[in-house]
Amino acid sequence: MTVAILAHEKFPDRAKTALGVLRYADHDVTAVLDRDTAGRRVADFVPDVQDAPIVAGMDDLEPDAVDTLLIGISPIGGEFDESWRDDVRTALEHGCDVISGLHYFLAEDEEFARLAAENGCEIRDVRNPPADLSVSEGIAGEVDADVILTVGTDCSVGKMTTTMELARDARAAGHDAAVIPTGQTGIMIEGWGNPIDRVVSDFTAGAVEEMILEKGDEHDYLFVEGQGSIVHPAYSPVTLGILHGSMADKLVLCHEAGREAIHGYESFSLPSIPTYVDLYESVAAPVADSEVVAGALNTAGLDDAAAREAVEDYADTLGAPATDVIRFDTDDLLEELL
Repeated sequence: MTVAILAHEKFPDRAKTALGVLRYADHDVTAVLDRDTAGRRVADFVPDVQDAPIVAGMDDLEPDAVDTLLIGISPIGGEFDESWRDDVRTALEHGCDVISGLHYFLAEDEEFARLAAENGCEIRDVRNPPADLSVSEGIAGEVDADVILTVGTDCSVGKMTTTMELARDARAAGHDAAVIPTGQTGIMIEGWGNPIDRVVSDFTAGAVEEMILEKGDEHDYLFVEGQGSIVHPAYSPVTLGILHGSMADKLVLCHEAGREAIHGYESFSLPSIPTYVDLYESVAAPVADSEVVAGALNTAGLDDAAAREAVEDYADTLGAPATDVIRFDTDDLLEELL
């Protein structure tokens, strides 16, 4: 599949879906759309992912250059930005499929639906959950696989990246490991999954459990993509649903070096790291003996020396092995997890 990724005014720092697809998905990325950085290349900003030119919009691409437009950003609340309409319209007029992880479903947009029908295109809203979900039965812990869940101190601290890196490195080391995708980026990368933040509250744990049961007897290890944070003023229900639905054996606590307040809700300060450990373990305890056994620290804003020091301090605070899964290796974490 050849794709263009829409990331207007957000690439790379606030385009985690775009970066996730560039780093992990099996797609041929022809271009990234970002009107702010057009004329440059992905490698100018992020050297360790698939490279591609950055262009101002779909009009800068030949009509047959791509077969899919992928929405690679999602604002808080998952709304559609009307400044993107021309690019989506052009893509559909060129016969491109469109994949979106927004809460705003493009397939229900009258103009887009009409253009898709006229040009034989598919609009895939990956955040649209299946209709047959139900409540959890509390049986995820019965699967043969060890279940490893990434949890966070906040949203956008690296849970998806940590999940993907650990699963990939585990497979490279010869272990039978699979990813359980719970958000739009993971679903776009893996090609399946349940978008937990769009599921009716009563069914969130059940939607996670369903995926655990589907894969749990086929693999030795399941790496579950975490969402949000147990203290997040908006997203904590999603975090709790995944925590209880997965009945995880082990937890990896993800944090961004230097972050002191909740992103987008800066009046709320982050608790201490030991407080997070106690919260996650105690909230999980009535359902599963989940334990924080490792940490992942996002050190993207630091130089190498400061990053190493920050990782060491984080490990000392956790009393467990820690790393930056992009900057450094994951050997110590895998030794603890597998």
